[in-house]
Amino acid sequence: MKTLVLPVVLSLALSGCGGNAKGVMTPVALTAQTPKTSQVDMLVATTRQPSGDPATLFSGERDANTFMTEVAVSIPPDSVRKPGTVQWPRKLPPNPSTDFAVTRVRELDTLADGKAWFKQHSVGGHAFVFVHGFNNRYEDSVFRLAQIIHDSGAQTTPILFTWPSRANVFEYNYDKESTNYSRTALEDTLRILADAPNVKDITILAHSMGTWLTMESLRQMGIRDGNVPPKIQNVILASPDIDLDVFAKQWVEMGKRKPKFTIFVSQDDRALALSSFISGDVSRLGAIDPSKEPYRTDLEKSGITAIDLTKVETDDGLHHGKFAESPEIVQLIGQRLIKGQTLTDSNISVGTGIAAVVAGTARGVGNVAATTLSAPVNIIENPRPAKKRPVVGDTLAEDQPKPLVTN
Repeated sequence: MKTLVLPVVLSLALSGCGGNAKGVMTPVALTAQTPKTSQVDMLVATTRQPSGDPATLFSGERDANTFMTEVAVSIPPDSVRKPGTVQWPRKLPPNPSTDFAVTRVRELDTLADGKAWFKQHSVGGHAFVFVHGFNNRYEDSVFRLAQIIHDSGAQTTPILFTWPSRANVFEYNYDKESTNYSRTALEDTLRILADAPNVKDITILAHSMGTWLTMESLRQMGIRDGNVPPKIQNVILASPDIDLDVFAKQWVEMGKRKPKFTIFVSQDDRALALSSFISGDVSRLGAIDPSKEPYRTDLEKSGITAIDLTKVETDDGLHHGKFAESPEIVQLIGQRLIKGQTLTDSNISVGTGIAAVVAGTARGVGNVAATTLSAPVNIIENPRPAKKRPVVGDTLAEDQPKPLVTN
């Protein structure tokens, strides 16, 4: 068993952040000789512990406080980088002509400072909150959000919520507990945004393990208030690392009024295959085939749009970051989903594919949700006995969770 799991773990480690430069948060100055670059200004909220080092700012350990920081990232000209990629520096300090580079960092001490920052950087009152996934350093999530905003062309104000991840493939359980640790902080961040008069609407994009954190925070808001705030209009879950049954309960407990949900799934996602193994061979939401029953009917009845990226090709060997690394998909996020456009408005529903919206990504396959070419990854030598397929629809259809029986 261990010998079969080891290659997958090694591929996770090799494809993670381990090979990227460390200590890139020290700002560099742009000079008159620097070629024309693009800049992304973002507000970063975090429950990470300050590192005491300006080169990293925050560690992977937990802190009881939520810190806010203004960060500006310079992105090199498109002529020297491939869309969908983060151009990490090979040496420090970064060269803005060829690398992603931090050009400004400013700690915000009060909530009023954060509100003033948003007012100054507001783009039509549209807020875009990104919640990263497993195995991410502080700078990983900063650069990834900068790349998403730049490549998507999204007209919105970027806000990053980064939770304590030790950025180590062997720290899966620590990272998972860190999402639980951070769910009230994310809830508070979203509530502050929703209460701000100059914020018109909020879109959340969460990836991988960050989707669990996002769902838990929205669930808490629903339990406290009966509903999710109406300004939170769109929620995008990319490669959601969530147990199917648990997702259904989280969905119900948000209340009757919910945001518009879009999920990106891929049956060849090797990271989710490993997560399923770690979790007792329980299916993950991000690995379902939305063209198959009962998922197709359950999702359509609940108004959840599922976009199958199985046929989309990127350089990600784990097939876990397609939402950001495919230029066409990231543009779909920026140009349609953030604006709240429903894909079914263009006769694109669960199981019918996205080729008509994202030209070229299907590689000539008319139905993106067609049968997968191969299994995502075989990590179990002797398959476990087949389990009863989760009846997700039964839970999604509930208006309210049933109370515990106490007598």
